[in-house]
Amino acid sequence: MDEALIRSLTPGVLTVLVRRGADFAAAEDAVQDALVEAVRGWPDDPPRDPKGWLVTVAWRRFLDATRADTARRRREDRVEEEPAPGPASGLDDTLQLYFLCAHPSLTPSSAVALTLRAVGGLTTRQIARAYLVPEATMAQRISRAKRTVSGVRFDRPGDVATVLRVLYLVFNEGYSGDVDLAAEAIRLTRQLAASVDHPEVAGLLALMLLHHARRAARTAPDGSLVPLAEQDRGRWDTASIAQGVRILQAALARDRLGEFQAQAAIAALHADAPTAGETDWVQIVEWYDELARLTDNPVVRLNRAVAVSEADGPRAGLAELATLDDTLPRHTAVAAYLHERDGDLDTAARLYAEAAHKAPDLAERDHLVRQAARLNSRHRQGR
Repeated sequence: MDEALIRSLTPGVLTVLVRRGADFAAAEDAVQDALVEAVRGWPDDPPRDPKGWLVTVAWRRFLDATRADTARRRREDRVEEEPAPGPASGLDDTLQLYFLCAHPSLTPSSAVALTLRAVGGLTTRQIARAYLVPEATMAQRISRAKRTVSGVRFDRPGDVATVLRVLYLVFNEGYSGDVDLAAEAIRLTRQLAASVDHPEVAGLLALMLLHHARRAARTAPDGSLVPLAEQDRGRWDTASIAQGVRILQAALARDRLGEFQAQAAIAALHADAPTAGETDWVQIVEWYDELARLTDNPVVRLNRAVAVSEADGPRAGLAELATLDDTLPRHTAVAAYLHERDGDLDTAARLYAEAAHKAPDLAERDHLVRQAARLNSRHRQGR
C-alpha cells in the first residue's frame, strides 16, 4: 500500500462526499470504511483511478448508512444523485476542506482537533500530544465535535485564525513527529498566502520555511537528534532561509504583530547567526517577551527561560524556570540543561535520566539518555 497516496487522496474524497450533501461525520465514517476496503483489496488488485475508486466506495457506504436512517423519498433522492462512473476530478480540495472544517458551530479547539483527525490524518494520540492533554480527553473532544456537526452541511467556511492553527499543528507534527506532513503544511500555507491578505498567514509561512530549512541538520546519520547549537549550519537550506526572512520582513512592516510573526522572528535570529556563539540571545529574549504577551503560553515561558540563561547566565535561567509549573512537557529536560550549564553535573545527569522517561518520542528519549550517560561518564573519570 502506498500510504502517501492514500493520505493525499483522502481530503479530496471527503470533500466530494460533503459536496454531494453528506454531513461531515457520516462522510468521514464512509471514507474510513472505503480506506479499509482499499487496504484489503488494493495490494492484489490496484485500481486504475484510485481517487475515483475511493469516491465510489465511500459514497456507497454513505448511502448504505443513509438507507437505514432516512425516509424512502430522501433515500431515493440521494440514490438518483449518484453520478455515472468516470474519472474523478484532479482538483486539490484540501485547503478548502480545512476552511469547511473550521465550522462556526465548533469552538476553535474542537475544529482544530476534528480537522487534524479527518483531514490531516493524525491519530488521536498525536493530536493529544500537540495539545498537551491526555489521549482520552482528546478522544472525547473529537467525538463531541463529530456529534456537534452531525447533520450539519459544511457550507459556511470558518475563520482564517482556526485554519492557521491547524496548519501550524500539522507542520509541527510533520517536523518533529512520526508522520511526514511538514512539506504538505508548507504547500497549503503557500496556497493560503496567495489567496488571503493577512500578515499572520505570511508569518506562519515564514516560520515554516525557517524551521524546515534546518531539517537536514537536525539528525545525525544514525538518526540521533542534533541540538541546534551543534548542528552543521552548512547543511541549512540558505535559499529557504532567505525566502523566509523576506516574507517575515514584509509582514512585520505592516505593524500588525501576531504570534506566528514573533515565532518567525526568533527563528530568523537563529538562522542569521553564523555560529551558535554569535546568536543574538538578548534580542531573542525580547521577542519571547512579545510572544508571551501575545499568547500567555507556559511553553513559551519555558523556552524563554532557556533564552534568558543564554543571555544572562544559567542562574538567571534557573530563576525563571522556578516560576513555572514543573509538570510542563520538557520542563525536566530544560532543568537538566540549565543545571549542567551551571556546573551541577550530578543534578543534571539525574534530571536528564528523569526527562528521558518522560520523552514524547524515541529519538528524544535516546538523546536524553545519551546526555545522562555522558555526564555520568565524566563524573566517574573525575573521581
